[in-house]
Amino acid sequence: MVTLSTPWVMGIVNVTPDSFYAASRTPAAGGVVERVEAMVAAGVDIVDVGAASTRPGARPLAAEEEVRRLAPALEAIRRRWPELLLSADTYHSSVAATCVGTFGVDMVNDISGGQYDPAMMATVGRLRVPYILMHAPAAEAGMHDSSPEADIVCAVARHLAARTQMAHDAGIADVVVDPGFGFGKTLRQNYRLMHHLAHLRQLFAQQAMLVGLSRKSMVYKLLDSTPEEALTGTTVLHTLALTAGADILRVHDVRAARDAVQVWQAVHREP
Repeated sequence: MVTLSTPWVMGIVNVTPDSFYAASRTPAAGGVVERVEAMVAAGVDIVDVGAASTRPGARPLAAEEEVRRLAPALEAIRRRWPELLLSADTYHSSVAATCVGTFGVDMVNDISGGQYDPAMMATVGRLRVPYILMHAPAAEAGMHDSSPEADIVCAVARHLAARTQMAHDAGIADVVVDPGFGFGKTLRQNYRLMHHLAHLRQLFAQQAMLVGLSRKSMVYKLLDSTPEEALTGTTVLHTLALTAGADILRVHDVRAARDAVQVWQAVHREP
């Protein structure tokens, strides 16, 4: 089971030319090494490497193309940092198997929660690595309804509970739940979910919880700005998420997140 005595910072490496935050795009292996080097220096705990953009309107990437993009990046990282904890951000079971089997990736991060590829959970169960299971609203009726009757907190809780049980049934011992901020949710729903994050944390007390808030539209749309200007708002949300019980912050800016964790720990440390 994934147990975290202190919050982790997960650094994002996008091996893609079209991620929503331009500064995170590192399609070349040399750029990946430079980016990871900065993350390691800033105190990253685990690096999440993905090759498919999940921005609104992005088309799913074929498994073969995903591996073609990921392989040079993972090989370069492993050559330089053999012991660095790595996560593969993919919704393809075959890609997950390659990342774990060939490059020794330590965790699978699936934004579809096993819904895009029906073989994903069974594959991760056989691989015996932790699995990040994100709330994927596209499969749920009514999740795009912005009316007060669309109770996002209950919908996320029900969905994660059902999918977590399916993951356990598939042989996955370590499930990390992710509420899926920004995915198929209105601005109002995102902040309602954030307001009740501590309640969600209590419901999933047996699982670690990851939150992905970094520079997302729930920050920059609220502030009428851009992803490039969203670091301050992101840091505020990270601090609130830590207070609500988040175990892993998935971030673009490792130094800022590490600073937030350190300050938060100082405030909450026993006197």
